Amino acid sequence: MHIGIDARELVGQRTGVGRYLENLCVEWLKLPPPTPHTFTLYGPASGNISSALGRPFDSDPAEHFHYQSLPGPGGTLWEQFNLASAINRNPPDVLFAPAYSCPLQIRIPVVLTIHDISFATHPEWFSWKEGLRRRWITRQSATRAARVIAVSHFTKSELIANFGLPSEQVSVIWSGVNPPLQYQTVPPRPLILYVGSIFNRRHIPELVRAFSRVSRRIPSAQLVLVGDNRSHPHQDPIQLAKAAGVSDRVTVKSYISEAELTALYSQAMVFVFLSEYEGFGLPPLEAMAAGIPTVVGDTPVARELYHSASRLVPVNDIPTIANHLITLLENSQTRVALLKASKALLDRFTWHRAASETLALLEQAGSL
Repeated sequence: MHIGIDARELVGQRTGVGRYLENLCVEWLKLPPPTPHTFTLYGPASGNISSALGRPFDSDPAEHFHYQSLPGPGGTLWEQFNLASAINRNPPDVLFAPAYSCPLQIRIPVVLTIHDISFATHPEWFSWKEGLRRRWITRQSATRAARVIAVSHFTKSELIANFGLPSEQVSVIWSGVNPPLQYQTVPPRPLILYVGSIFNRRHIPELVRAFSRVSRRIPSAQLVLVGDNRSHPHQDPIQLAKAAGVSDRVTVKSYISEAELTALYSQAMVFVFLSEYEGFGLPPLEAMAAGIPTVVGDTPVARELYHSASRLVPVNDIPTIANHLITLLENSQTRVALLKASKALLDRFTWHRAASETLALLEQAGSL
């Protein structure tokens, strides 16, 4: 079977969706020959996917993986015209669209992954123009797709309730977690870590205020925030830290290398993720894989995924958040108990399983 993949998310700095596709492709690259499948990755001419997949595709193509560069910068117009035109000229059997939308005017089945629909359920988190674009293109794409992948049962329920999709069209496939490059055993200092794009729904102001309480109890505590700031309306973590009187103990970084991120994981004692809404929520699982206990916002997805392996907190309850952070910084027995639960939980989240289930769905859709 010839499988096409919209590979735009592999170009440039990769966020969550890019890492999702990267990990699936890495697993599919491992398929032993002879494999019955060939994959064509379509990407914009402005980028290169070689660094994402660790292989120079131009000079050393994989036997069953090919890269097709298409003109344009890779936005919605590229998807609807350039990508659609390339597919219609030489159609694969099925297209995998990993990032919410797909070309609407193509004549082959599509398997579409939708990671969340916050733009539909919480339009206040987006500019009116961006929210309108996302709602329209995602709804149209989901209706057109042969199969839709939801990354959690929570997201599936939202797709059915808000987009009217039939239950049998939507399959739940959990994402995986990469094993860490370095597994932490003894945290060296009281560092609290947040990793993920900064959105309003992730309650950075509440985190900074909770950290201010922590720092009064533990003066040596540090807070490190890692992620691209995509807040709307805009939130400035540095100004928030100044207002809370902890600017000397709060560090904000945007994109960092994998080596730098691994180093931070090896130093952190607690990971915190106060999101009130996620379709899946990979960062806490990655922290668990790195051997860091987690404090996570109490949401349906958190209860579905993390169970008793994380401390779940109300995202607006600053005293409770601070108390849980202090407990994990000071109480080694509590940390050990959470990490033991985390190790058992992580066996359920492998990229091999996610890639196998996704491939099976592509095979099913391609034979329709």
